[in-house]
Amino acid sequence: MPSPNNRHFLVHVSIFRAETTKSLSLMPSLDSTFEGKTSFGMSVFNLGNAIMGSGILGLAYAMANAGVVTFLVLLTVVAVLSSYSIHLLLKSSGIVGIRAYEQLGYRAFGTPGKMAAGIAITLQNIGAMSSYLYIVKYEFPLVIQAFLKVDKPMGEWYLNGNYLVVIVSIAVILPLALMKQLGYLGYTSGFSLSCMVFFLISVIYKKFNLPCPFTDFSFNVTAHSPIVNMTDLGGQEDDACVPKMANLNSQTAYTIPILAFAFVCHPEVLPIYTELRKYKKMQHVANISIAVMYIMYFLAALFGYLTFYGEVEAELLHTYSRIDPYDTLILCVRVAVLTAVTLTVPIVLFPVRRAIQQMMFPNKTFNWPRHIAIAFVLLTLINLLVIFAPNILGIFGIIGATSAPCLIFIFPAIFYIRIVPKEEEPLRSPQKILAACFAGLGFLFMIMSLSFIIIDWTSGTSKASSAH
Repeated sequence: MPSPNNRHFLVHVSIFRAETTKSLSLMPSLDSTFEGKTSFGMSVFNLGNAIMGSGILGLAYAMANAGVVTFLVLLTVVAVLSSYSIHLLLKSSGIVGIRAYEQLGYRAFGTPGKMAAGIAITLQNIGAMSSYLYIVKYEFPLVIQAFLKVDKPMGEWYLNGNYLVVIVSIAVILPLALMKQLGYLGYTSGFSLSCMVFFLISVIYKKFNLPCPFTDFSFNVTAHSPIVNMTDLGGQEDDACVPKMANLNSQTAYTIPILAFAFVCHPEVLPIYTELRKYKKMQHVANISIAVMYIMYFLAALFGYLTFYGEVEAELLHTYSRIDPYDTLILCVRVAVLTAVTLTVPIVLFPVRRAIQQMMFPNKTFNWPRHIAIAFVLLTLINLLVIFAPNILGIFGIIGATSAPCLIFIFPAIFYIRIVPKEEEPLRSPQKILAACFAGLGFLFMIMSLSFIIIDWTSGTSKASSAH
């Protein structure tokens, strides 16, 4: 079965995951009245759902190129840094009593700060939505093709990814995006997270049901029978089936940006904080959510890697298709992942619309025509990008490599330095020095991510050319 540009595709999807904005399941609209109504447990669920994204599909590939121990160390560091970043946001927000990212920027640096935060959120989320719809465009036709056992597509409209993206956008995404409050999408958000849990369970199950080395095969359309490649078969343990604890190769560098954005949930933190009100509670919510996702990420990466070892591909589900493209369980998992990313798009659209309203209509109350018009224009624009610009992921990769570090590292740190009074914490206090170092780390991540993407463009050594 054909597949999209695997490694290049996944790095960009990971950079944009809700990747960054994966589920703002409690982000209120401008006139929200939900304040103080959410329980601790529901907040943990929602923030966990915000962290979880389709980037989980690439973690096994990241482990294969870094080694089990190296991957675990990097994952731990990123989780700790993410928790610290949330601490900075909550501290700044608690001091000034502001629970919106854009307004926090306004308080710190005036209109430029507000515009910078709004633009970063807008670009990041548009990139995320485009990445998710690219998954629909490329994967949905393959799933239908596998279910219908269509060996050689003859141009059927229902196997055309462009048509399917438009249909899904009109039938599913647009109606959900037109809801007044994002809180109403809590059920779809929960179902989306359940789909990713199903993915994890399936990966663990498959580890104990597939041999190593696995038997690769191509499908003979004429005979309708599998042609098994026997070169991988053997009666003794293969060196290729021994896990590496540490690894260093040309692809190891891609582990860093994939993991750096694995815990992105920062635009969601303040709205959930609004509903809990108490800083200490919100920090506990963040710590528990990050811990749960940390465990899920590690298990998905570990069992995916221990199933295929060095043969694992950048998109884990493609590797299973090399064994049996018509495997019923894997087909169900692919449907679940498609469902998850589809239900994420309307959730990601809400903060974009909110940022646009904050920048263009800051003093306007809720208005249905404007609410609907912004959603329709955004969704139309994103569909056009996905349909007519096949290489647009490269452009959004650049945008994501700049906006994501700003939202995760740079803005929380500089807002903290600017907002916390000097009387409480002098500029040379350990807390502010640490925050400044954190902002510097964000710039480092930005430079590294941009470098990896540019190198991938110019090197001509991408695995995509030979990927399944």
